[in-house]
Amino acid sequence: MMTASATDPHDLSSVAEPLTRLAPWGARLAVWALAAALLALGGYAAGHGVLALAAGAVSATLAVLILASGLAVRGQRQRLSTGAGAIALALADDPDPVLVTDLDGALRAANRAGRDCDGVAAALGRWCADPRRMAQALAAEVGRTGRLSRNFIISDNGLRVDAHVAGSAHALIVWRFAPVPAGPGRGLSSLGLPVVTLRGGQLTVNEAGRGALDAPDGALAHLVAELQQDLPQAPRVVSAGAAGQALVLPARDGADIVPLPALAAGVPVAAAVRPRDFEDIPVALARLDRGGRIVGSNRLARGLLGLTEGEGHNFWEVVEGLGRPVSDWLDDARAGRALGRPEVLRATLTAQETFVQIILRRAGGVQDDGLVAVISDATELKSLEARFVQSQKMQAIGQLAGGIAHDFNNLLTAISGHCDLLLLNRDRFDPDYNDLLQIHQNANRAAALVRQLLAFSRKQTMKAETFRPESLLEDLTHLLTRLVGERITLTLSHDPALGAIRADRRQLEQVIMNLVVNARDAMPMGGTIRIETEATHLARELEHGRARVPPGDYALIRVIDEGVGIPRDIIDKIFEPFFTTKRLGEGTGLGLSTAYGIVKQMGGYIFADSVEGAGTTFTLYFGSQPAEAMAPDAPPKAPKRPARPIDGEPDTPPEPPLARRPPPPTPEPDRGGTILLVEDEAPVRAFAARALRLQGYQVFEAQDGEQALEFLEDRSLTIDLFVTDVIMPGIDGPGWVAQALAARPGTPVVFVSGYTEDTLSAALGRTPRAVFLGKPFSLRELSETIDRQMRAAVPA
Repeated sequence: MMTASATDPHDLSSVAEPLTRLAPWGARLAVWALAAALLALGGYAAGHGVLALAAGAVSATLAVLILASGLAVRGQRQRLSTGAGAIALALADDPDPVLVTDLDGALRAANRAGRDCDGVAAALGRWCADPRRMAQALAAEVGRTGRLSRNFIISDNGLRVDAHVAGSAHALIVWRFAPVPAGPGRGLSSLGLPVVTLRGGQLTVNEAGRGALDAPDGALAHLVAELQQDLPQAPRVVSAGAAGQALVLPARDGADIVPLPALAAGVPVAAAVRPRDFEDIPVALARLDRGGRIVGSNRLARGLLGLTEGEGHNFWEVVEGLGRPVSDWLDDARAGRALGRPEVLRATLTAQETFVQIILRRAGGVQDDGLVAVISDATELKSLEARFVQSQKMQAIGQLAGGIAHDFNNLLTAISGHCDLLLLNRDRFDPDYNDLLQIHQNANRAAALVRQLLAFSRKQTMKAETFRPESLLEDLTHLLTRLVGERITLTLSHDPALGAIRADRRQLEQVIMNLVVNARDAMPMGGTIRIETEATHLARELEHGRARVPPGDYALIRVIDEGVGIPRDIIDKIFEPFFTTKRLGEGTGLGLSTAYGIVKQMGGYIFADSVEGAGTTFTLYFGSQPAEAMAPDAPPKAPKRPARPIDGEPDTPPEPPLARRPPPPTPEPDRGGTILLVEDEAPVRAFAARALRLQGYQVFEAQDGEQALEFLEDRSLTIDLFVTDVIMPGIDGPGWVAQALAARPGTPVVFVSGYTEDTLSAALGRTPRAVFLGKPFSLRELSETIDRQMRAAVPA
């Protein structure tokens, strides 16, 4: 520990004291030197010659120097008495410790009261659990904000810490530590109650509690010993032997113990302390008679239970949700079977939903059937529990959706694929053509439903492409106009500077439709829905709630309505799955959560801003793509649907518009390529094998990875391309491909799966010349993917 001496450079007083002591001696020396100069001049005049003249000159020079230094000392003393020096002298004599540190907390100076402190951590001492960490945190806050004031309260005493930056470069921090009382009503001692304080293994007892630890049976001392081993996490009432019962209140690094001896003598809680003291006890307490009626409660209890002073209620009228009658619970407690066991119940009389944790204790001796309820607020705990259950539910749905997607997409691949094969030899004049087309379109609708389900867990397969948002919105215009009805006007507004975005076109259509449906439902009397696009540049990070949008160029899509708006207390919940404000049967709560999942998976952002009674704006942010990123051979736009309503169609959001399918590829001559097709689902394998053979390829089929490796053991067999499912029984697709490439390096690979490509990023990164084809896929998509890989396999 540092101890500063009177001349220690760390001592603030050392700046002023030496100059003060030097000033009188400087004046005396100046007088002596001036007298010597005069005597020398007199000697020269008397004829003593040049020697006397020289001595006089030296003495005069010395006198001038001493006088100059005296003037400097005097000026310094004036500055010390009027400027920064006066402040230094004042701080040096300050009765409270004053420390000066650098921004890292290293000590630079201290006044007399702070000589025994070797830093901020030492000055904090017993006032916090981890003084060193607290000192670092406070220094960081001062460096960031320039100043701070902080109070540390323990029992009835406190410490006030004031700090601010100082120095020409703001490289120093001045700290002042002053004791402050906890103030009336802030400490337990102000209630007139005995208090035993346990902090960091040290015990202190207030005036009212002296002698409490010396009770004959030693029960309270034993309780303190137990608490030192196991600190409480919540308030509770415990037995304290002859001392009766005691309230145990958790605190930082310890606890406060309040003996309540009157409870053991059968005296009501309100009589154990003065009435106002009982009101101010910092624990919610309620007294119940033998019939379960509330006969006494303090202010905190009434606030948690929604009671008013003097109001009498049966306990089962103010709480519920136990799963059994509250009266049975009270009977068990009186019989000693449910004492001390915490239960979480819902308060029925409060304006807002409130959950409370209640522990029942006997109010007096063994013969007293009354109970004391120790109550604490459990609303946040219940909220966290509900969010955890919801997250577990969504995790289960995500896992279920993943499993469904794999199996269901296999079925859809087989259905749509065999439809394509049947359409190969039929034109629109064939009587079966329209029926087959309907089968194919409904298979696409089913695939869209699977993608919507997977959007909850953000695991849907994304088919990203680069396109301009205005083209997508123009395609949707007629569909959305029919969707919103006649009483609502739909307007589009495009920014000519808007760039392209990269997203899944079909999924983004689903997002826009979900938002428009919500806007329609928010305007039952009609109005206008505006869809706007805007190009924007963020020069700095954009903060919106807890989301952070990095700087850059963005394309914005806004959906704006003039509806009833969203209340502030629920706007943070609207993207949660299954959350809805609609009546039963009118909504599932999946629309906005689906939109959120889709947008996030596409790398975008979605925000909601609303003014209740004035309308809501949903804003989508997507990163702008350069114009050259757009594919030159982008697929043609989907034909616009007629605006007239179709009889018999329900007024519900339809699936995204289906582009009229181009004619499937016609059989081509033998291309000479050999493909190893590995697929565990027989219908999918049959469709893919037949389709590839129609394209002129030679196809070897395997039902799993093990069988594929057996085929490849024949070294005379030449394979130009591997086409494999990813998830299969036994060895999976990436596993057998890795083994095969060890013997046949350079063979291109097509991985096929109903899961998103993101889940295969590691396998695709490890496998050279590998591409991904998501299920369900059409005959054309399969043919084009195989053709590209086969062309890549041919050496230039």
